[in-house]
Amino acid sequence: MEQETSGMSILSHVNELRKRLLISVIALAVATVIGFVFSRQLAEVLAGPIGGLSAMKSIDVTENVTAFMKISLLAGVVLALPIVVYEIFAFVLPGLKPNERKWVWFMIPLATLFFAAGVVFAYFVLLPTALPFLLNFMGIATAPRPSTYFGFVLNLLFWVGLAFELPLIVFLLARIGLITAKQLARQWRIAIVVIAILAAFITPTPDPVNMGLMMIPLCALYLISILFAVAAGRNRKKSQQADGADAG
Repeated sequence: MEQETSGMSILSHVNELRKRLLISVIALAVATVIGFVFSRQLAEVLAGPIGGLSAMKSIDVTENVTAFMKISLLAGVVLALPIVVYEIFAFVLPGLKPNERKWVWFMIPLATLFFAAGVVFAYFVLLPTALPFLLNFMGIATAPRPSTYFGFVLNLLFWVGLAFELPLIVFLLARIGLITAKQLARQWRIAIVVIAILAAFITPTPDPVNMGLMMIPLCALYLISILFAVAAGRNRKKSQQADGADAG
C-alpha cells in the first residue's frame, strides 16, 4: 500500500513538473511572438548607440531575418521571465514552510527587477563607452552587420542582466546554509579577483575603463549580497528555532 502511495506521489510530482514546464514554454512562445511584433522598434532602440538601423549593412540574404529573430527571442525571454520564475517557485512551493513561502513572493519580482537593472546598466553605460572604441579601433571605420552587432549587444545585455542576479543567488545559498555573511565578508579579496575576471569576461573590450565600469556595480552587488546573506541567515535561525520548539 505504501509503495502504491509513493508511486502516486512520484507520478503527481512528474505531472506537476510537466504542467509547470508547459506553462513556461507557452509563456515563452507567446512572449517571443509579442517580441517579434515589436522587433522593428526594439531593433531601432538597440541600434541607437550607433545611429540607428541605417548605420548597418547586410551581406547575407537571410542576415536581417536572423538578427530580428534573435531580438524577438531575447525579448520573449525577458517578458516571460516573471512567469518562468513563478512557475519554478510554484513547483517547489508546496514543499516549503509557511515562513519560507513569503520569501518566494519577495524574490519573484526582485529577480525581474535586478535583471532589468543589469540590462539598463549595460545599455546606458557599457555600450556608449565600448562601441566608439570598437567601431574606430586603429582609425578604421566600421560598418556593423546586423547579425554580428545585434548578437554582440544581446549577449552583453543578457550576461550583465544575469550578473545582476548575484544577490538573489547568494540569498538562496545562504538560506540553505551553504554560505554565510561572515564568510563573504572575510573573502572580500578573493571576491574582488573573481569580480575582475567576471568583468573581463562580460565587457566587450579589454581596456581598464570598461572593466572598471563593470567592476563598480559588481562590487556594489557583492556588498548587497552580504546584506541578503545576513537576512537569509537570520531567517534560517528563526526557522530552526521554530522547528526545535515544535519538536520540544
